[in-house]
Amino acid sequence: MNRITGRERLAGVLRQSGELITVASAAGALGVSQGKAAKILWRWDRQGWLRRLRRGLYAPVPLDAVSQEQVLSDPWILVPELFDPAYIGGWSAAEYWDLTEQMFRSILVYTVQPIRPREQTIQGIPFILKRSKPEKIFGTRPVWRGKNKVQISDIHRTLVDLLDDPAVGGGIRHSNSCLENYLESEQADLPQVLDYAARLGNGAVFKRLGFLLSRLNVSENVLESCRSQLTAGNAKLDPAIPCRRLVKKWHLWIPKTWEEARAHD
Repeated sequence: MNRITGRERLAGVLRQSGELITVASAAGALGVSQGKAAKILWRWDRQGWLRRLRRGLYAPVPLDAVSQEQVLSDPWILVPELFDPAYIGGWSAAEYWDLTEQMFRSILVYTVQPIRPREQTIQGIPFILKRSKPEKIFGTRPVWRGKNKVQISDIHRTLVDLLDDPAVGGGIRHSNSCLENYLESEQADLPQVLDYAARLGNGAVFKRLGFLLSRLNVSENVLESCRSQLTAGNAKLDPAIPCRRLVKKWHLWIPKTWEEARAHD
C-alpha cells in the first residue's frame, strides 16, 4: 500500500478548505480529532508548508514563494474569518465599485466586534477597523472570492458611509469626488441613498450631502429631501480639518477653501 505523504494530506485539506484552513476544517478533511488536527497544522507550519495567521487559522505557502511575509493572493477572504459580523467598506468598497481610481493599500472593515488595535497588519496587509452597531449593518451584498463569501457595502451604502465619516473615504475632497462619480454611474439612485441615510440616523449625512449636491446640477426635489431631514445643531463638512465658515442653510461648517455654489449663508 502506498504511504500517503504529508503534502498529499495537505492537498486534501486544501481541496475542502480553500485558501484558509481552520482546525475544524482540517479535522473534517483528515478524519481526525480537532486536537490531533491542531498538532498536524502546527507541524506543517514548522515545516514551512503553512503560515499561521491567527490562533487556529492558517494559509498555505505556495511552493514558489520567495518569502512567507504574504502568502494569500486575496486578503479580503480574511475578513469573515477574523472580523465577522463585518463588511468591507469605505475606500476599499469605493475602489470595488469604481467610484475612485485612487489605490489604497489598506483594507477598511466595519465590524461589530470590539477589536483592538483598530489598525492591524496581517499577511503584510494593513487593515483599518471601524466599529459598528449590529443594527447598522445593512445595505451590504456578498461577493465571492474563490470559495469564500465576503460582505461588502453596496454602492449606495458605500456613499453614505463616506458622508457619515469622510475619513473612511480618504477625506472630504476624495469623498466628494466619489459622489460625483456615483452620480455619473448607471447605478446612481439618490432616493436609495436618502433611505439609507435616514436608516443610519446621522443628521450630518444630510447636511454634507445637501451641501455637496447644491454645488451640482441635481433635482431641487432631492435638495428639499435633504433639507427636510436636517437636524438641529451644526456639523463640520470634514471633522478632520478646520472649518470656520458656517453655511446656515445646511447647518454646516466648511473650510474657507470651499467655495459655495447655490448654497448661501
